[in-house]
Amino acid sequence: MKFISVYKTVERNTPPTQEEMDKMGKLIEEGMKAGWLLGVEGCMPSVTGARVRKTGDKTIVTDGPFAETKELIGGLAILNATSKEHAIELTKYFLSHAEDGECEVRQLHEANCVEQNAQKLAATKA
Repeated sequence: MKFISVYKTVERNTPPTQEEMDKMGKLIEEGMKAGWLLGVEGCMPSVTGARVRKTGDKTIVTDGPFAETKELIGGLAILNATSKEHAIELTKYFLSHAEDGECEVRQLHEANCVEQNAQKLAATKA
């Protein structure tokens, strides 16, 4: 099963140090070789970004930085896990190598799991 882990943290005004880059590089290499990490990306500072919000027929674009936000998306990882619990364990392992923050872990839709997820969703509504 594939999961996305979205890392949220307080925005920094400085780039990562070489030590931080090396530490994360080792983790990424380990995860890729072991097969539990399928992809990973870090985000540029929010000053380079924008938020696009649609409400009804109206679309609003707000350019960064997003000073009013306490935590911003710092990056994401695509995980190959056997279960949600396994994805959570992998995310905890990632967080042990990262700065303070939190991750939201969500299963990704795959062709073979659409039926299974529909049944789970129906069961929660019953």
